[in-house]
Amino acid sequence: MPYDPLDLPKPVAPDIWVVDGPEISFLHLPFPTRMTVIRLRDGSLWVHSPIRLNAAVREAVTALGPVAHLVAPNWIHYAALGDWATAFPEATVWAAPGVAERAASHGTTPRIDHLLEPGTATPWEPEIAWMLVEGSEVHREAVFFHAASRTLILTDLIENFERAKVAWWVWPLLRLAGNRDPDGKMPRDMAWTFRKGRKRLRAAVEQMIGWGPERVILAHGRWYETNGVAELRRAFRDLLR
Repeated sequence: MPYDPLDLPKPVAPDIWVVDGPEISFLHLPFPTRMTVIRLRDGSLWVHSPIRLNAAVREAVTALGPVAHLVAPNWIHYAALGDWATAFPEATVWAAPGVAERAASHGTTPRIDHLLEPGTATPWEPEIAWMLVEGSEVHREAVFFHAASRTLILTDLIENFERAKVAWWVWPLLRLAGNRDPDGKMPRDMAWTFRKGRKRLRAAVEQMIGWGPERVILAHGRWYETNGVAELRRAFRDLLR
């Protein structure tokens, strides 16, 4: 039950779009996919969490500008990276720690030019601020803030699945995970991996709040078009106590 229309850039604010893609299977569960595209001041494109590449997506994205940066923000969101890197050989590929290892374990070796580690210099700053959220035993995710549109871009740190958008048998499982709309949050199994690193996670969340986002884009489920800071405080309320 995807977020139609698929494969079409949907404006978020000037120079930023989301593109919804098809569902993919993760842990035998259907997950919708969503990427974010930002047009930088030089006219080139920054593509976050690339979705399945087909002719329609390629045509729609390249109509916005030349693809300069491809970003795999965490160890899970890399499935289409290889196809995009091949289609756009002039683009620089950025990946969070863990992407290469996860891809190799599934028999793929997408091109990765730079790791998104603390201290890594990126050419898109200060247009897009970013940091690597650490503290988990498993999950390391790079998060981004587009200052001009006051948009925070997350991937899996908050999920917000809507009942009308998931199969009936998935809804009870999402209740267990704690990531159902309108109270989307970090999935409980992921939160458990931060149990020894809660202080580091809290510091990261406080930095996100400090950026003052109006919008928060998520990869899975309804994203937040307004009241971004309030949504962050709600989603991480237990952590921020």
